[in-house]
Amino acid sequence: MVRVVAQAQPASPARRHYSHREILEVMSGLMLAMLTSMISTSVVGTALPTIVGELGGQDQYSWVASATMLTMTVSTPLWGKLSDLFGRKLLFQLALALFVAASLVAGLSQNMGQLIAARAVQGLGVGGLSALSQVILGDIVSPRERGRYSGYMGAVFGISTVAGPLLGGFIVDADWLGWRWCFYVVVPFALVSFVVIQKVLKLPRVKRSTSIDIWGATTITASASALMLLLTLGGNEFEWNSVWTYFLAAIALLSLALAVLSERTARNPILPPRLFRNRTFVLTSLASLFVGMAMFGAMIYLPQYLQIVKGLSPTNSGLMTLPMVAALFLAGVISGKIVTQTGKWKIFPVAGLLIVAVGLFLLSRLHVDSSEWLIGFDVAVLGTGLGLSMQMLILAAQNGSEPRDMASTTSGVSFFRSLGGAVGVAAFGAILTTRLKDEIAEMLKAAHISMPGGGSEVQLGSPSAIQLLPAPIKNIVLEAFTRGLETVFMVGVPIALLGFVAALFLKELPLRGSGGPAAPEPKPLGKDDLVLAGLLLELIAQRIERVNGERSALLTAVADMAPRDGRSERERARSVAQSVLRPTSRALIAQATPLQKDLVTGGISS
Repeated sequence: MVRVVAQAQPASPARRHYSHREILEVMSGLMLAMLTSMISTSVVGTALPTIVGELGGQDQYSWVASATMLTMTVSTPLWGKLSDLFGRKLLFQLALALFVAASLVAGLSQNMGQLIAARAVQGLGVGGLSALSQVILGDIVSPRERGRYSGYMGAVFGISTVAGPLLGGFIVDADWLGWRWCFYVVVPFALVSFVVIQKVLKLPRVKRSTSIDIWGATTITASASALMLLLTLGGNEFEWNSVWTYFLAAIALLSLALAVLSERTARNPILPPRLFRNRTFVLTSLASLFVGMAMFGAMIYLPQYLQIVKGLSPTNSGLMTLPMVAALFLAGVISGKIVTQTGKWKIFPVAGLLIVAVGLFLLSRLHVDSSEWLIGFDVAVLGTGLGLSMQMLILAAQNGSEPRDMASTTSGVSFFRSLGGAVGVAAFGAILTTRLKDEIAEMLKAAHISMPGGGSEVQLGSPSAIQLLPAPIKNIVLEAFTRGLETVFMVGVPIALLGFVAALFLKELPLRGSGGPAAPEPKPLGKDDLVLAGLLLELIAQRIERVNGERSALLTAVADMAPRDGRSERERARSVAQSVLRPTSRALIAQATPLQKDLVTGGISS
């Protein structure tokens, strides 16, 4: 474990109050960064056939998308912990710089290996941006007020997820741009976000951490990576019943066990074990895991239905998802405003996850002849549920955490949502592939159609290639895709219901920062109180300095205010007395002195 020792500092300043305008200025940079980073994870979906056609490497097709999701998932908890040590603003800008550099390299790639490596680095930046955006919002806005702003963040997340395929389709359809602009197009927006954050984000420098849990980061990353590799490659690159399956499963379980041991023994763990004793954190993490599985599973495979089954172009398939974007935005904003006004938040994730389950069930009922109006209604229902639940789960987790655990809690919940998305995409992909092969083989046999060479497999190719298949085979392929996607969406229904159950068991804690009569603002200390507090601190400092080796509860309590860095208890206590207690004592007395002087010289006569 790498340890960075911090000298004892005066008590952290009180939370600065940001005006509504200042919050919106900061959020403009955060939302722009989130928009560009999340678009980058989905923009290549519609461009992949063209990319593979130019660079080759059909066997590496899925890794262009999976590499980003993998590194984004495993890096999320580490970004939150690093921001505790080095500061939110610096780490956020570092994540932006990493993202921009990787985007440029991805656009310049000359083969699939270079592109996959660049996408993996891009995922590291995306993980930092998605986690730190929520952490910074938690730093500048109290939980009670956070509802009105978290809706905007959730809407940006949904918009970017849908806008990616739409933008990618437009770029691919525009021959004068080319697929490389799928990566270049986000760079200017990321640079603008960097400048905005540099200008408007002013956070006090507070050292919240003294060490980086390298061993914990390594084991958590190894466990998540092995699981992701197993789900992504299983059934494609190797059989499920194979040595590779058991090897990766063993690595995932062993690394998970080592991660638990590491987090229990580390001085400053990435995911502190105390978080898992927090009922709110556990339930919101579970609900976020299921939300990620359902959401990404639907959003990744819905365009396949629109492009393959309905025969829409990439651009038009993106347009068909606009009802989901609109519903997600409205649900997020309206629920956020209601939470700010009432302080009640539990109803939204509970109702939202139930609506997500309904939306997935409706999508499972779609067939080859479904009208566009029906599709639009179904995706709007899904968007409404996502808008009501996603950001509220993070709000609930932040509100139920201790201030020292804000970053760990936020990045932890984001980690489980990303992990759920990665698992959902991989698992749903395996389900779709298996169902598709079985259905095509069965319907070909029933229709007494033999493929050239005597096989029973149809070479599917791109959506446009499928539309050019002979009519009997094309109808079989479309029907097989419809049935396969029906299974995918139906599997998502119980997953969303599990999230609903987790949200149902959440305890609705009062939102911190609420302004009702039950939580009045503390009155400022009077001059006598300031002097008394200052004298008490001075007396404690003198008592500590006079200790000649005998142990006492006072000495131990003061020594614990300093890091355990190898010095004796007495030395650490004296360090606190000199650098914290005495300066604070003098500041309190100095603050009271002008009041006393004013009272004597003119206050009474006035």
